Amino acid sequence: MTTFGIEEEFFFLDPSTMLPADVALDVFRRLSSDPEWSGVTHQEFLASQVEHASPVFTDLAEAGAALVAFRREIDRDAARHAVSVASIGTTPDAHAFPSITDTDRYHRIVRDMAGVIADHQMAGLHVHVGIPSREHGVAVQNAVRPWLPLLTAISGNSPFWRGNMTGYDSWRTIQLRRWPTSGCPPRFADAADYDRRIRQLLGHAGTNDLALISWNVRLSEHLPTIEFRMADAQLTADDTLLVTALCRALVQRALDEFDRAGHDHGTMLRRVRSADDPDPDLPPELLSAGIVHAAHAGISRDAFDPATGGLLPAPELLRRLERYTAEALERSGDRAAVHELIQRLLRDGTGAARQSEAFRRNGHAGLRRLYAATIAAPASVRPPLGRSPHEDDEPRVANGPA
Repeated sequence: MTTFGIEEEFFFLDPSTMLPADVALDVFRRLSSDPEWSGVTHQEFLASQVEHASPVFTDLAEAGAALVAFRREIDRDAARHAVSVASIGTTPDAHAFPSITDTDRYHRIVRDMAGVIADHQMAGLHVHVGIPSREHGVAVQNAVRPWLPLLTAISGNSPFWRGNMTGYDSWRTIQLRRWPTSGCPPRFADAADYDRRIRQLLGHAGTNDLALISWNVRLSEHLPTIEFRMADAQLTADDTLLVTALCRALVQRALDEFDRAGHDHGTMLRRVRSADDPDPDLPPELLSAGIVHAAHAGISRDAFDPATGGLLPAPELLRRLERYTAEALERSGDRAAVHELIQRLLRDGTGAARQSEAFRRNGHAGLRRLYAATIAAPASVRPPLGRSPHEDDEPRVANGPA
């Protein structure tokens, strides 16, 4: 069964101002001294953040148990420091310039990217899915590109910037467009083409290592995985699990198609498709516009159709994505859970919609209550009895400032 790993980033916040609170170093030191958490806890770019880089999983329920366990732990740390903790793409308010974690690499990024860093106060969800080879990875990346706008729409959770409501579900997506590589990657001929072209980027516009390539989906340089990076950090573990399960299912379907095509990229691109299947030849400018549309509208209005490049009601496209991935979801045992989580998403809205509603009703107090209620909320997908979420797993290590 296809493996996966999850990287979640969390903000500590001053509970009265909702500004980032730079307590992450103390939290990291405590967790990294605890054998239960040392392998999965990482510092992040900002001094107000920690990251959970999960073990490798095959089971969604076990992943959910591990996510909730870590979230409970940092919730307790937040209480010790008298701060709030939240899994959100941007903070409700932000400093003029952030405090950066004290590492040589991060200080170099600040020097190279200069003024861009003032607004680089954001947190993401990164989903790694195992692949047999980089050749498979390029085939998968090409295949999932048309779905990136809808995945962005599903995962918007950053409606605020510097004390204001932006009118966007994912302001983080808009901010990331300032980086040299962001949004939808180009299509590549094969793995050799991919490796040649990413190395040509080195040295340009502050891209001094491959971990700084920030496309919404990319091949990992240190793990046998493809990494989805379009999602904001998600309010609840269930929100994270929905994004994760859909990413894994899309990868599994693309892997199956590449294997049936005899590992030939051209044959895979030329296969016969139904009217609802994504079009791999959608122009890059249309995919780029589709991602911005998704960041703005979320699932509250029309969303980008990966088959035509037009716009259709978001619920219709979510149902199509569910059908498109049904076989892969059935094989992984995730089909019922994903259906339930999609129905919940359509009922309750994205994280951005829930944050915006809490703020409209009760301002910062509403947000504090929302963050407290969601940070360690139990996952609806439960692990089998008698199984430890950490059993026989190897830590997955994150890299990069975003």
